[in-house]
Order: sequence, then C-alpha cells, then structure tokens
Amino acid sequence: MYSLPFFRHERYAMISKTVIDHLRRKVGAGNVYHDREDLLVLGYDATPEIEGLPEVAVFPENREGLQTALSVSREEGLVVTPRGAATGLSGGSTPTAGGMILGLTRMNRILEIDEENLTATAETGVITTQLFNAVAARGLFYPPDPASQNVSTLGGNVAENAGGLRGLKYGVTRNYVMALSGQLYDGTEFVAGNKCVKDVAGYSLRDLLVGSEGTLGIITEITVRLINPPQDRRTLLAFFRDIRTAGEAVSKIIAARIIPATLEIMDRTTINCVEDFAGIGLPRDMEALLLIEADGHPALVAEEVDGVLKVLKQVKAYEVRQAANAEEAARLVYARRTSLSALARVSPTTILEDTTVPRSRLAETFAEIERLKKKYGVLVATYGHAGDGNLHPTALTDERNQAELEKVHAFFSDLYEKVLALGGTVSGEHGIGIAKKRFLLRQLGQGGMDVMRRIKKGFDPDGRLNPGKIFLDEGVSAGAKISGVVHV
Repeated sequence: MYSLPFFRHERYAMISKTVIDHLRRKVGAGNVYHDREDLLVLGYDATPEIEGLPEVAVFPENREGLQTALSVSREEGLVVTPRGAATGLSGGSTPTAGGMILGLTRMNRILEIDEENLTATAETGVITTQLFNAVAARGLFYPPDPASQNVSTLGGNVAENAGGLRGLKYGVTRNYVMALSGQLYDGTEFVAGNKCVKDVAGYSLRDLLVGSEGTLGIITEITVRLINPPQDRRTLLAFFRDIRTAGEAVSKIIAARIIPATLEIMDRTTINCVEDFAGIGLPRDMEALLLIEADGHPALVAEEVDGVLKVLKQVKAYEVRQAANAEEAARLVYARRTSLSALARVSPTTILEDTTVPRSRLAETFAEIERLKKKYGVLVATYGHAGDGNLHPTALTDERNQAELEKVHAFFSDLYEKVLALGGTVSGEHGIGIAKKRFLLRQLGQGGMDVMRRIKKGFDPDGRLNPGKIFLDEGVSAGAKISGVVHV
C-alpha cells in the first residue's frame, strides 16, 4: 500500500460563500450543506475502509433543483457523486474525489400506478418498500427485494441493479425497469424506454444505465413493470451437517427444473449469529441451512415442494422443517434478512463480499472458502442467494488490526481467482464501485475495460460524474480514509 496527500481540504475552502448562497436560494436553504460537520457524515456508505470528504452536498427536491446543482458544478469545476440512501456495499456513493454530493432522497414521490398497463412510475428517491406497499394496496406485485429494501432507494437499486431473496424466480431490478428519465453531467435531459412491452427502437440506453453505478447519468424518474402477486406460498428449512452437501442440494434442485421463489443458504457461523440476534430456535450445531420458498398457484406450489423434498431426501439433509403458517414463514425469512445485522454485532468491522458462480459449481466454491479460511486463519461467515449461485462471504475483523486486515484481503483475492476460474463473476449484485475495481480487470480483460471506458467517455467526456469508480486507474482504491491521508 502507498499513500497520496489528502487533497480535499484545499478544495474544501475554495467554494465561496457567494456560490453557497446561490445554491441555497435556488435549491432551498435546508437542502444545501457546507459545514464540515455535516459533510463528514456524508463521506461514506455501508462499505468499510472507504471514506471521503465532499466540498458541498445538495439535496434537490425536483428536476429544477437538480439542474441548478449541476450548473453550479460545471461553473465551479466540481465533480459530482450521486447518492441515494448510501446502503451500497462497494463504495459507489462515496465522494473520494471531493466535489459535490448530489443527494437524491428528497425526490421521493410515487407519480403514478397505472393499473391498465401494469406499471408504476416513481422518483428516484422513493424507498423500495414504499413502492412495494403502494402497489400491493392495488393488488399488484413489485418483486425485487434487496435486503436493504426498507432503507434503499429505487434509484440506488437501479444504479446497482440490485437483487434480493426473490431473484431466483423473479429476477433482479433490471428485469422490471421499463423506462428511465434523467440528466447527464452537462445538463442534457434524457428519456430511455417507455411503457411499451416491445420496443427495439435504437440502442437500449435503459439497459445500459441500469447497473452503471451513477457513472453515466443521474436518474430522476423510473417506470417499472408490475405483476400479479402469488396466490400461495410455502416455506421450508433444511439443515445439513456439511455445507458442501447443502451446495449439492441447491444444484440438484435446479437440475430437477424446480425454480423456487427463494433458495437461500446460511453457514454455521451465520446461523449462530442470527440465533443470537433473532432467537427463533435455529439449531446451533448444523453446518448449514437452506431457506426455501415456493410460491404461485397452489397446485404448482405443492408440486414444487414435493420435488424439493425428494431432492433433500436424496442428498440426506439432516432435518427438514415446514413453516406451519404465514407468521412462522415470515419469522424464518426475517431471520435470513437479518444476517448482516447479526454478523455486524460480532466484530468492529464487517467486510461483506459478493460473488456468483454457476450453480453447478457451488459445492466447489464452498470447499474453497473453507480451505482459504484455514489457510489465512480468518473468521468468515457465508450466506447468500444460493439458488442464484450468489454468495456473500463476510469477514468479521477489525480494520484497526492491519496484519489481520491484510489476511482478509488476501483471502478475498484468492477466492476471486477461484471464482473466475469456475466461470463466475466478481459481483452478482453489489456493483464494482471502489472496493471491487481491482478485480474487474481480471474478469473483463483489457479489451472489455477499453469498451467500457469508451462508453463512459461518450456520456461523460470530462469524467466529472462519480469519478474514481469502476476503472482501476482512476482515483483511489479500497482503503481510502479520512485521516489526513488517502491510502491506496
């Protein structure tokens, strides 16, 4: 590791009172923050080890306020970091290049629920669960359900192409976005997509913007498709004495052409931490559990559950439980959703990673995780969306212990090498941001990175929008701290 001078303090003092007063008049005094104490709390997201310091933060309430903020940024030569609820886990909304934080949480209106076309249109700052509940009140269903759904914004979900527990059957955010409106750094407004079910007019800018992590444009409005809610749901818990057997069970369920709504895994460490946190009666001596939910038409649900039970018997699962009612099922799903919170109580620093392999390679991945844990002597809990092949190995560590932290980073570096060798990806749903960009080149190769750079330059030729993210040679890498020095 090496260090660069902490340059943001110099820029911080360069924004004049005149500029700040102008922003406050145009955007609203309560929507502009310039005091250092206010800016400090906007210098990080949910990713450990990565922090920055913006020079100003603006939270517009409408498109006009957004235009004003961008105009000032251009006039003052400020870079812009779009920011939602800052629940991201790759440092994507962290202002490591200083400049302006553009907070989008106050653009938070649900604009329309169109029951004729089965769509909903909302501003970027709407909380995911708020949209879910609003359409549910109309007898409709918005499936994407990231673990952060009670806090995260739709715009953030789109920027990261967020997944969730229901991703196996229903897909991820990209599968539901029909249209996006927004602005480029230069102020150009754009609309990408519409309510049409079929549309091949021109390039699919909508699909390009989903998952772009705020590096191409700023999303202001989102139109999503809705579906009918499932009529029935049944929930199973399967326990295993060996985590590799749990991985084999997942592969065999998928190979049997059974696609549950949810197929989640938790290892022994996660089980015990969740039980400490939620106290729902999980057995502490099991090496792994699978949470399985089937939903849909009652006859189809019954057929899928029977098929899952046959597979679990075939692989010799130690125990299988069925939720007796909806309340018990909700408790089991809640326990899975609390995994990160439960693990975060164990140690000062929780490094949650995100990797995906073909589902047939899950057992090998679990074996590699166990091997590397022993090799480096690190405490790592693993849970995730096993049905997607998407795992979240989570290191429980202390970033103040540099020697231990180096072991953790070596663990993940070796793990990602194995993941790529198995045909996997370095990110299934958390994005690249800062934390993952050192791995992206390994996956895409130089040619792939060059194509992405050309796309970035086409949307943002001066590199002013969310700089330092995704591309390895831009800005800082994981380890940026607000301590007077930026560690790279």
